[in-house]
Amino acid sequence: MAVEVLTCADEFEAPEENLAADEALLIAVGQGATGGIPVLRLWESARLFIVLGASGHAADDVDGAACRADRVPILRRVSGGGTVLQGPGCLNFALIFPLDGNAALRGIHESYRFFLGPVVKALALPGIEPRGSSDLALGMRKFSGSAQKRTTRAVLHHGTILYDFDLALIARYLREPPRQPDYRSRRSHLDFLCNVPLGCAELRGRLRAAWAEAGRAPALPPLGPLIAARYANRAWNDRF
Repeated sequence: MAVEVLTCADEFEAPEENLAADEALLIAVGQGATGGIPVLRLWESARLFIVLGASGHAADDVDGAACRADRVPILRRVSGGGTVLQGPGCLNFALIFPLDGNAALRGIHESYRFFLGPVVKALALPGIEPRGSSDLALGMRKFSGSAQKRTTRAVLHHGTILYDFDLALIARYLREPPRQPDYRSRRSHLDFLCNVPLGCAELRGRLRAAWAEAGRAPALPPLGPLIAARYANRAWNDRF
């Protein structure tokens, strides 16, 4: 039986708001605001922006000159993982689960299997496989990466799925990462990445079907304090 989740329908125009919404849900679930029921949120940015992992180094991962020339902002999320380019054609999924009573979420590797297993099953694409520590690939080409943020009471797992993304933009704005999974075999971005052959509506429908909808999540709290503290704060975004 599929795990029941509440759905959050909030999507925002500003990149800072979308990043803050994921963190706000992590806080809410950890505080018991959903009655112990997990939350699923899907969102896509209409604007290009780069998001670093919590400990990512822009100097290693980003072509700063290209970003400045094209006015592509560089932000930082609260989860770990690598640097990604967000924009049209890249769908994000966020799953926020309470830790109490969920033994499968205690270990990092086990929790990635827990979250990505339903995604693999729901997408049902020939050749789809988990790769590396937290990727999904078609054959040997990556289309999805994931990262997590944990508190004492909840975990935020969020991932990206490329479905109609201009992959040449990734090569323009992101450097080849210094740390790479073995299966990448030092390939360039264009040789390593791919889009899944699914339209946006179909992709969203399959992801929602991976879990059993138990209703709508409570309204998000005001995001202004989180945005001011992190996502619009240069001290946070430029800290490495």
